[in-house]
Amino acid sequence: MTRIATPANVAAAPAASRPLLETVGKQLGVVPNLFRMVANSPAALEGYLGLSGALAKGSLPAPTRERIALAVAEYNGCDYCLSAHSYLGLHLARLEPAEIAANRAGGSLDAKAGAAVGFAIEVLRHRGHVGDAAIAAVRAAGYDDAQIVEIVQHVALNTWTNYINSVAQTVIDFPVVHARQAA
Repeated sequence: MTRIATPANVAAAPAASRPLLETVGKQLGVVPNLFRMVANSPAALEGYLGLSGALAKGSLPAPTRERIALAVAEYNGCDYCLSAHSYLGLHLARLEPAEIAANRAGGSLDAKAGAAVGFAIEVLRHRGHVGDAAIAAVRAAGYDDAQIVEIVQHVALNTWTNYINSVAQTVIDFPVVHARQAA
């Protein structure tokens, strides 16, 4: 059971959150529990959707963004996000189950994507204090400065969703996937 209330539907959410939740519903076809729970704070929902929307316009491809989300959720031990991104990775980003498993392990079957995922794990592991070798490795894989910034932003955004779902104990409304263990 969730520790922070999740409005049962869009109409039960705070008035300022309703238009944002309606947009989520139009985009996804449903309004997942995460969004309705975060809607308790219209400011937090607006911030989350704003950063998420801005990053979707970035230069990292959607499959790479999902790979990072999977790696971060596994690292942080967030079952809600791991369940959501396993589903999204499979059905929207069209990642194969073997790729999802590799992402959860902090890598990828694709060398370039693996460099992004590996760098994301380094950012997590060292709380942003990565060494020169980590920067050199992600650059050598073909990522430019803008993409490195975006990788860090994806780590931050996904860590936030991991943390809020862990704090709230958000009820999982995707096929359930459990993290192996938190770091």
